[in-house]
Amino acid sequence: MTNRQAREDATGQLTRTTVIDAALQVLQERGLEGLSTRAVADHLGVRMNTVLWHVKTKARMLELMADAVLAGIRYDDLPAVPRHRVRELVGRYRRALLAHRDGAALVTGTYPAEAHTLRFADYLVDALLRAGAAEKEAAWTAWTVNYFTLGLTQEEQAAPAQGDERLARAVTADTHPALHKSMTYLRQGSFEDRFAFGLDAILSRVPE
Repeated sequence: MTNRQAREDATGQLTRTTVIDAALQVLQERGLEGLSTRAVADHLGVRMNTVLWHVKTKARMLELMADAVLAGIRYDDLPAVPRHRVRELVGRYRRALLAHRDGAALVTGTYPAEAHTLRFADYLVDALLRAGAAEKEAAWTAWTVNYFTLGLTQEEQAAPAQGDERLARAVTADTHPALHKSMTYLRQGSFEDRFAFGLDAILSRVPE
């Protein structure tokens, strides 16, 4: 299949799905800072107006890309115990974000009322309700889990290389006594460990 055939549907027209797929490829190659509708157009070999005809604005393109990221979440083999299901769903959400360069930064700040985003939200809230959470608690816990996962994953994807000692050099017993006392633990553990710890803290009010 040629590049031209890959970016056209059966009628020979560029599709919105193909535009979003191309945008995700540009994201992978250039990162979020290098993503633009012009860059997507260049990648596809079309005019920028052609891309905008499908996505209208860059903000809308980002929403559609964010929804496409969540398309990577699977819903098979979920645990039967509701609280365990919540944990598994959120873990799969994090992995979907990590599967794309700057995936968490992309999704942060978007509010796509689109199929994949709504499907994940529905599964998550349903699991919380089945665990015994009241409707408000289920909704607000879902928001909290989402904010926490996006923030931690964004930090993870932007983290400095291993061996970065800036924090240790900046903190002394005289200047920052509390941080200095806790330094071993501030530097300890992987992002996976921190994710598990934070998720446990958020779900501590959810029945087993």
